[in-house]
Amino acid sequence: MKKLIAMLLLSIVVLAACGTGTSKEDKSSSKSDDKVLIMGTSADYKPFEYIDSAKSEEIIGFDIDLANALGEKLGYEIKVQDFEFSGLIQALKSGKVDLVLSGMSPTPDRKKNVDFSDIYYTAKDLVVTSKDSNIKSVEDLKGKTIGVQLGSIQAEAAEEIAKTVDVKVEKRDKIPELIQEIKAGRFDGAIIEDVVAKGYLSKDNKLASFDAAEANEDAGSAIAFPKDSELTDKFNAELKKMKENGELDKLIVKWFGN
Repeated sequence: MKKLIAMLLLSIVVLAACGTGTSKEDKSSSKSDDKVLIMGTSADYKPFEYIDSAKSEEIIGFDIDLANALGEKLGYEIKVQDFEFSGLIQALKSGKVDLVLSGMSPTPDRKKNVDFSDIYYTAKDLVVTSKDSNIKSVEDLKGKTIGVQLGSIQAEAAEEIAKTVDVKVEKRDKIPELIQEIKAGRFDGAIIEDVVAKGYLSKDNKLASFDAAEANEDAGSAIAFPKDSELTDKFNAELKKMKENGELDKLIVKWFGN
């Protein structure tokens, strides 16, 4: 009996050791997850990020291509998640995403909460209106209602305009909502980044535009990271190389045609 018990105990020890070995292997193999980065974006900002629903439900655009190019150079797989633009900073702070590419400008308020890469693209703002509105300048907005995307740098620009022109500023979550409000006559205009606005202007001859007064020195798009993230310097180094070797210019031509 003692011999039988001893053999049973030995079997248990051997099986336990085998189980421990398997566990360690599983744990080490899971380290591949360290090379996956979750990128937050707001997929309503063509051509930066959008969904061409006629073809697929995949998010595509300039920012997506840029993120994938940088990720490949650094050995990361980029997985994209769609958020409301106004919720992107909080998603980054709460750890839901590792970085944000969404045509986001590095404003002083945002810099209090997250870190930014160098600027990768600079554009200007347009005021989009109905062609029959006879609104052709910022001064013509007096007594009017203008729309902006919630949480955007254009919202800040509108507030600056409102300091000198008596204009009512309304905010919406997505760019298409601003265009619909103009068409419905509820907004007299909307401030939208030029490369995004041109997409709507080219498809609708009832819309018109003019340059908005540049009210913010922080115009330009950058990648957002959590505070003190080691990713900031890594992405900056590769972004600099892409600027120097012409890869970034090729993406700009692909998506913006300039």
